[in-house]
Amino acid sequence: MGPSIAETDVLVFDIAPCTCTPASRLTDFGFALFPYALDALPKVLDQEWDSPAFAPYRNAFPEEYRDSRAELEAHVRDLVARDVKISYLKALQGHLWQQGYASGEIRAPLFPDVAPFIKAAYAAGKKIIIYSSGSVPAQKLLFGHTNAEPSDLKPLISDWFDTVNAGPKMDVASYMTILSNYPDISPQRWLFLSDNLLEVDAAIESGMRSFPVTRPGNAPLPPDHHLSKLALSEFTLDSA
Repeated sequence: MGPSIAETDVLVFDIAPCTCTPASRLTDFGFALFPYALDALPKVLDQEWDSPAFAPYRNAFPEEYRDSRAELEAHVRDLVARDVKISYLKALQGHLWQQGYASGEIRAPLFPDVAPFIKAAYAAGKKIIIYSSGSVPAQKLLFGHTNAEPSDLKPLISDWFDTVNAGPKMDVASYMTILSNYPDISPQRWLFLSDNLLEVDAAIESGMRSFPVTRPGNAPLPPDHHLSKLALSEFTLDSA
């Protein structure tokens, strides 16, 4: 069993333990955002190709793709198929996702225990922080459009960190950077929850407390790892 909620002032969540899609099938934030973007792409290109609002996304692409709708679409599909992570593609995907969130077509499917736990922790005076490899704007879109009630959980979240403003999630220095934003709170009053043992180890080395999280459908934790026996399978006020 994990430490009591009374021992914790700050809860830091990785995204993967919060969403319902197994980690093996994560796209960006635990559900089919990439396929959604590809499905939405033709319609958006048809409707917005010459729109001033779309121009920054289109003009960010290499010159050989900017003047041909068909060439740009083909290039996007090729990049996604090859899992190429490049800034102009991410920007376009963010635009497509934002439209999906705004229309209600996308709702982040949280595990049933996540929203009640976040609400209870917030009501108990705890700070809730998100730290994910996905960008902070994408994090805010996700937690602003969940399948919880109410859908927007952003008002409950105090801060947001990603690999840009904190650093890589397996680096101890990244957790030190996050801690430095709240110098008045002892590292031992922090708790980081992740499905990745390397991230858990890095957080512990920074001085934070940290526990791995297991969820249905995710790869099992190695039985010989010293933290595996401490893994949490759900979020409750007693377990964190």
